[in-house]
Amino acid sequence: MLQKNTYAAPAAQAAALRLPPLTAASGGRVPHASVIALASVVALLSLVPLGFIVWITVDTGWSDAIALIFRSRVGELLTNTVLLEVCTIPLCIALAVTLAWLTERTNIPGSRIWSWLAVAPLAVPAFVHSYAWVSLLPGMRGLWSGVLVSVLAYYPFLYLPVAAQLRRLDPAIEDAAASLGLGPWRVFFRAILPQLRLAICGGSLLIGLHLLAEYGLYVMIRFDTFSTAIVDQFQSAYNSPAANMLGGVLVFCCLLLLGIEVLVRGNERYARVGSGAARPADRRRLGWFVIPAIALPLAAAVLTLGVPFVTLARWLYLGGAGIWRMDTIGSTLLQTIVLAVAGGVLATIAAIPMAWLSVRAPGRLQRILEACHYYVGSLPGVVVALALVSITVRLILPLYQTFATLLLAYVLLFLPRAMVGLRSSIAQAPVELERAAMALGRTPGQAVRQITMRLAAPGFAASVALAALGITNELTATLMLSPNGTETLATKFWSLTSEIDYVSAAPYAFMMVVLSLPLTLLLYAQSKRTAGQ
Repeated sequence: MLQKNTYAAPAAQAAALRLPPLTAASGGRVPHASVIALASVVALLSLVPLGFIVWITVDTGWSDAIALIFRSRVGELLTNTVLLEVCTIPLCIALAVTLAWLTERTNIPGSRIWSWLAVAPLAVPAFVHSYAWVSLLPGMRGLWSGVLVSVLAYYPFLYLPVAAQLRRLDPAIEDAAASLGLGPWRVFFRAILPQLRLAICGGSLLIGLHLLAEYGLYVMIRFDTFSTAIVDQFQSAYNSPAANMLGGVLVFCCLLLLGIEVLVRGNERYARVGSGAARPADRRRLGWFVIPAIALPLAAAVLTLGVPFVTLARWLYLGGAGIWRMDTIGSTLLQTIVLAVAGGVLATIAAIPMAWLSVRAPGRLQRILEACHYYVGSLPGVVVALALVSITVRLILPLYQTFATLLLAYVLLFLPRAMVGLRSSIAQAPVELERAAMALGRTPGQAVRQITMRLAAPGFAASVALAALGITNELTATLMLSPNGTETLATKFWSLTSEIDYVSAAPYAFMMVVLSLPLTLLLYAQSKRTAGQ
């Protein structure tokens, strides 16, 4: 009898630990209608930019729209954009995968330092990279200059997921491939690289969307893209149909990139099947190759961090104490922090209903609403800003260039960032605690607020920080929507560099880097935590 109970207890415990699916049919709590209503309102707001593009196309008239879209200028911008994407993304993949392999799978000396230095360029805004390179080499112009600076500014978006995926890979797969007679290179290309496909596709998509959205980087090196052309059109002729049609083509490019990423990603499964746990991979010994191996991360660090910091230090030294006008810098810094915190908090609050639904009530309606939340994050800021400018000018003029419109743009642009942090935190809050709170007399709303949201508070704070630091570096939407007299660090830096006053712009670039460092630390720590380190 004692023996029977000994075996029965673990079985009962295991049964107790198996959580039921969170659906109404299986006994899960049915989501409150008000949560769906709130998520639907946010989803409808997210559709405003896309709906505006369709509306303005119809309003312009098909013949005029076709004439504005199919013209030589659009062809030039499309050629520039395609060349930029085709040249930059493969180079980013090659650099990021090589650096990730060296830092995660070899015995390269100082691997932790090189890993940190590979992520650190994220703390430097892309247009500050451009500012540094143009200051160093004033003759930098055109496509290849754009490719160089883009690779240096954006490759960490690929390095982070690829390095995290390498940490999680089960080395038994490589052992099995080697036991079949494959050499190290063939093991890498046939057993490891396919396992990195999701990370490479996700990072490449992120870089591709940034290339479409970037404005300041390409203006400084005088390389025309859709974003630069739209802002030029907006500044020369407010709300012109030509700018709106360019925005429509840019949206089409975004959707095309999303479709290509889905096709390349495929439907293969990469989850580990079977009992046991993956062991850490053995690091390969580099031997005589260690010197050239160190040269690559060293060169990357010099180009991505050394050039911006040396340039900033040089301008700050030349400017001396006189460029630190604390009244202006203090006011700009304060406005930046207020807008960033307000926008970050609002974006996170707007993301709560959808984040809760995606974890607690997965289903077809939830997936549709979630797609509406995420798609707007793929749109360039200039498109969202152009839509809000046109809508406020045409329909609700009192809201034109107000803080309300600017904050709405921030909410739409950074909603996906807020969703990511919130969803993972809510998923870690046991639903049984919500049910227990309701069994003790709490209403569903009280149970969510007092139990789930309290447990998800760290994720809420991380989401606010991620969105706020994105707002700190945002340029195009702030330039087009901010009320008169409003200046952030990014817009002040931009106005000074537009006047070729690089010395006075240096303190603002320095402050942006200082404010961005916590985001980089957060991303790096999250990447390590995801891999269980």
